[in-house]
Amino acid sequence: MKPCSFAVTLMMVVTLVAVSSASADDATELAKKLANPISSLISLPIQANYDENFGSDEEGERWLINVQPVIPISLNEDWNIISRTIVPIIDQKNMQLPELNKSGLGDITQSIFFSPKAPTSSGWIWGVGPVLYLDTATNDVLGAQKWGAGPTAVALKQAGPWTYGALVNQVNSFAGDGSREDISAAFVQPFVSYVTSTKTTISLNAESSYNWKGNDWSVPINLFVAQMLKAGDQIFQVGVGARYWAEAPDAAPEGWGLRLQLTLLFPKGS
Repeated sequence: MKPCSFAVTLMMVVTLVAVSSASADDATELAKKLANPISSLISLPIQANYDENFGSDEEGERWLINVQPVIPISLNEDWNIISRTIVPIIDQKNMQLPELNKSGLGDITQSIFFSPKAPTSSGWIWGVGPVLYLDTATNDVLGAQKWGAGPTAVALKQAGPWTYGALVNQVNSFAGDGSREDISAAFVQPFVSYVTSTKTTISLNAESSYNWKGNDWSVPINLFVAQMLKAGDQIFQVGVGARYWAEAPDAAPEGWGLRLQLTLLFPKGS
């Protein structure tokens, strides 16, 4: 199934399933944990992003499905290890160059955060560790054909219904196809979210990437609304949002896009 069809099917399943609200206390706590990218909560976000206006003719379009499992591991009584993986599935069509009209797996990004279990005395939650960029694309136009690595860090604070902070990383390539451009890219993601009394999460972030080789920015800004729900024993969050490309290189997407997301939650004891 192509990613665009998958995204539609995904949202239809969520719409048609019989759901009921999770208990108020549990839902509030889970919604706050989801807003924290390094919380001790096993989750499986499946995120569908639609962007268009690729190429000088602005006819190209792309569905990008990110499967993003988050797995916390207790290292000892004071520290957690948080594994965050991004597995991209890409479907590109109507591109100006026909050879770019491909579908398949992109390059996987794997981050590992070492994070204290307790916040600091001033309430900050933080984590640091390595990020790995893996040459896994099933077609050379869907990936960089490079292996990369670098540092990553996140810091955030939760005060009442608010969560705010930032996630950063820097990736440099160290191996791969010598004919392809080396990777030297910084990623900066400031974020803020608010959980309402109905367990609805409203979030805003900027997924800013800077290419040190090309000296250019890619800055999609995402406004997202998600709701915590429960079907039988399965707790999940479903959401929809708009994204706007405030800055992008030549031939990259422009204007407005769409984001859909389904997140399956696996709380301890569930």
